[in-house]
Amino acid sequence: MTLQDTALFARLLVARQAELEERLRKIEADFEAPRNPNDDDRALERNNDEVLDRLGDAGQKELAAIEAALDRIAHGRFGICARCGAPIGQQRLRTIPHAALCEACAADG
Repeated sequence: MTLQDTALFARLLVARQAELEERLRKIEADFEAPRNPNDDDRALERNNDEVLDRLGDAGQKELAAIEAALDRIAHGRFGICARCGAPIGQQRLRTIPHAALCEACAADG
């Protein structure tokens, strides 16, 4: 992987990181918003809260993976499988820029 490739992935990761941080701020603001006194509306809000909670959890996990990928970039290990040490394919990194495992290791679970 060239330095230009790594720089491109770093920019993609930083942009996605900012997007996720903004989304998580909005989710947190929704949780802190005053609740509706109407029983039917409160029931809908609880359902929405469950969805927001799942989205928040997924966002937190992706954010942690992005931070780990940025750390790998900083330490010159980006694009190298954390399990087997083989290069992670460019197509996989284009699809999942924060991937820590090559396709074979990811398939193994």
